[in-house]
Amino acid sequence: MKKIILIMILIATSIYAGDVARKGTTGAEQLLIPVGARGIATGGSFLANMSGLESIYYNPAGLDVYPQTEAMFSYVNYLADINVSYFAVGTSLGDFGSIGLDLKSLDFGDIPVTTEQFPDGTGQTYSPSFLTLGFTYSKVLTDRISIGTNLKLISENIQNTNATGFAIDAGVQYRFSESLMLGAAVKNIGSNMAYSGQDLSDRTGIPGSIPGSSSGSYEIITESFQIPSFFQLSLTYALNFNEQNNLLIAGAYTANNSFEDVGNLGLEYGFMNNFFVRGGYNFLMQNSSDYVYGMTFGAGIDYNIGGQVGFVFDYAFRDVKDFPSANHIFTIKLRFQ
Repeated sequence: MKKIILIMILIATSIYAGDVARKGTTGAEQLLIPVGARGIATGGSFLANMSGLESIYYNPAGLDVYPQTEAMFSYVNYLADINVSYFAVGTSLGDFGSIGLDLKSLDFGDIPVTTEQFPDGTGQTYSPSFLTLGFTYSKVLTDRISIGTNLKLISENIQNTNATGFAIDAGVQYRFSESLMLGAAVKNIGSNMAYSGQDLSDRTGIPGSIPGSSSGSYEIITESFQIPSFFQLSLTYALNFNEQNNLLIAGAYTANNSFEDVGNLGLEYGFMNNFFVRGGYNFLMQNSSDYVYGMTFGAGIDYNIGGQVGFVFDYAFRDVKDFPSANHIFTIKLRFQ
């Protein structure tokens, strides 16, 4: 276990964690948009104890902790009228472990088409397509240790221009006891991306020639960009007051390769394992006043239907600075045992 965590820390160091000078040099920023109302409401701090499909984003090691078949849909009212939809399904394969599939899609709405001749718009519209498709494998190795990995295909399309990349997440969870848990994850380690496509090609008149007599073609060569990699380390402590009341307290440290490192704090109060109230807070380790996100809140219900089917509904609110509205997140899950 110590070797695994040491390797993950070394990988995090190799991707220049916390390099503020590299702000604005990475792309595929949709990889940083969190999913799942429970994870967002607790500030993204539950890497050590997150389980089920929601763990695919936060720490894929949690997918196999409670073997089951599950389906999940989450919707985020994000920034600047952008909406994020997330779908995931997963199942247990017994001693082999658990697998899951997930899809994240961004909806930008309809954007007017503008050209050099029609800078105010041609009357047509387009909508970019940003998709992330993932496959997850997770395995509980012992009663204390679980591991997991998530392979991702990243696709960005803007009309006839596109960029494609691949990335991998890897995580581990370690349970010291029923009360104290440790989680670590390295995320978005993958290939560079670059835009290409026919919209980057054009034809133009040759300077000095008679208008209309000759023309040449050219293609804009775009520079490749890295994806936003980061490393997270988290501790969770569980306080079980009695059979009906429990409290989870967690803290996490997020080391980024393209902006300041982030501190994550979160807690969750549960009543009878059916009703939950949550809160969290994120802050930059440097220049904390510049961070656009702050407090998070949420609540949820977990109810068994007929004993074999579980229904989960979670809601989260995330405060956003400098934007007219906050983030509202809704998540629905069906669990089959």
